[in-house]
Order: sequence, then structure tokens, then C-alpha cells
Amino acid sequence: QVQLVESGGGLVQAGGSLRLSCAASGRTFSSHSMAWFRQAPGKEREFVAVITWSGNIYYTDSVKGRFTISRDNAKNTVYLQMNNLKPEDTAVYHCAAGYRGTYYSSDYGYWGQGTQVTVSS
Repeated sequence: QVQLVESGGGLVQAGGSLRLSCAASGRTFSSHSMAWFRQAPGKEREFVAVITWSGNIYYTDSVKGRFTISRDNAKNTVYLQMNNLKPEDTAVYHCAAGYRGTYYSSDYGYWGQGTQVTVSS
């Protein structure tokens, strides 16, 4: 069983930065791939980034060069550094844990409640 708690969201102006954190409970964190998804109002949840248990990293095209995902297995925490934020990044951001580091939300069995990110223009 893995429990996930996100933090770090907030209101920021376009061009600003935020760092999201996702703290995980449980002793199997290092064996899970960790991903960030986001859901904007009226839209479906979409993949943002993943860091696999082996350290491979993938991003959706719209955040490449602006977002950085990382993990600290000693702290059971995954991070999402978001720079040069745009209004279209506004969404609730969720972290997720799973064994397969894919783009598909159905491959992740554990989810956090989410943290709101709002980017004003």
C-alpha cells in the first residue's frame, strides 16, 4: 500500500516557477515508477512526466524544457520543478505510483489528492 500527498501548488504569474512535492508512505517507494498527471477544468486528466524506478524520465511535449521531474528515494519523495509557467499549465496536479512507467493513468494504482496550480496571465 502506498499513500501519496502532494504539496507546493499555488497561484503564480506567467513566467514564474513552482516546485511540487509528493511524499509517499510505505517501504516500496524505490520500486515504483512515479508520475505527475494534471487535470484542467472541463478536460480529461493528462500525463505530464514520469520517472521510472530505474531512473528513466519522460515528459509530455508541452512541458519539455520547462518542467523537471526528480525523485529522492531516501526521502520517499518525487518532485516536479516547473519553470516558465504558462496560463495553460493551470490544473490540479496529481502524483501517481505504479510499477509500469507509462503515459497511461490506468497503469498507476496509487494516486494523491492533488494540488492546485493556477497561472495568471
